[in-house]
Amino acid sequence: MNSNPTSSSGGAGSTDPSAVRRNSKRPKYSRFTQQELPACKPILTPRWVISAFMVVSIVFIPIGVASLFASRDVVEIVERYDEACAPAGSKSEKISYIQGPADKTCTRTLRVSKHMRAPIYIYYQLDNFYQNHRRYVKSRSDQQLRHNGSASEVSACRPEDIANGMPIVPCGLIAWSLFNDTYSFAISSRNLTVNKREISWKSDRDHKFGRDVFPRNFQSGGIIGGAHLNESIPLSDQEDLIVWMRTAALPTFRKLYGKIEQDLQANDVINVTLQNNYNTYSFNGKKMLVLSTTSWLGGKNDFLGIAYLTVGGLCFFLAMLFTIIYLVKPRRLGDPSYLSWNRNPGGR
Repeated sequence: MNSNPTSSSGGAGSTDPSAVRRNSKRPKYSRFTQQELPACKPILTPRWVISAFMVVSIVFIPIGVASLFASRDVVEIVERYDEACAPAGSKSEKISYIQGPADKTCTRTLRVSKHMRAPIYIYYQLDNFYQNHRRYVKSRSDQQLRHNGSASEVSACRPEDIANGMPIVPCGLIAWSLFNDTYSFAISSRNLTVNKREISWKSDRDHKFGRDVFPRNFQSGGIIGGAHLNESIPLSDQEDLIVWMRTAALPTFRKLYGKIEQDLQANDVINVTLQNNYNTYSFNGKKMLVLSTTSWLGGKNDFLGIAYLTVGGLCFFLAMLFTIIYLVKPRRLGDPSYLSWNRNPGGR
């Protein structure tokens, strides 16, 4: 007879190993939770550090030089015209002029400094215009823009939602404030054709603006915000509107107006006839007309090239500095075999 009470299966002191495991709060063992997975633990010796800095500098400096050359190849003409095309005087006088019935026609002269290869892109630039304001960005109805049967979806468009008891299409502050300055160009009494097709994103034309949605009741309120829209043309073909409604993230931005698809030669004189309709005087804004070519990198922008050159130059400087220190006053490296992850767990 066994006198040990704990050996009995029904005894009070018996212990079931499976029950202990079930009641335990310890996580299930795995190499992941115990941090026993293979890991890369490099030892940053001076040679590795110097080599890494040199590789970065060798890669970044040529990219920076190529980017700067590409940016410098872009020919750009920038003409600010809001001050020149308004009568001299105080801010209130300029506001009265832009809101009044006076003729807004203005003529400017541009000179081409270098040969400009087609296509030449025409932009208008606005300064101090915050298209990223939260209430401004939300004042639109994407459903209305996309579907013909959603004309009454104007709840998000206040205050430009309803006029004369009817919903506005397109509704909202963004569409209401559509840019309405116009430009025409001529060289030696020969007009330059401005192509305004495909100046917007294809995804916007195909998916965000419906082919069966037409403007209705637009700019019919008491205050006119900007350009009018042709009610016989669907929104998917109103590319000036599509470009404008892709709101800018910064208060200074450019938007594409059109393209000139012929070369311009150096010293050509371009006569620009414009309609100075858009009111930027109320918020101390600026208006500029920009003619620009492009390169393989895009438009004129020196920032990318300068950034690459700065990082590459800094890495080259650090590589040279560490090389001099390593040669003049080297430090003896420890034996990596004594590192904890290189030692035998069972040894001492």
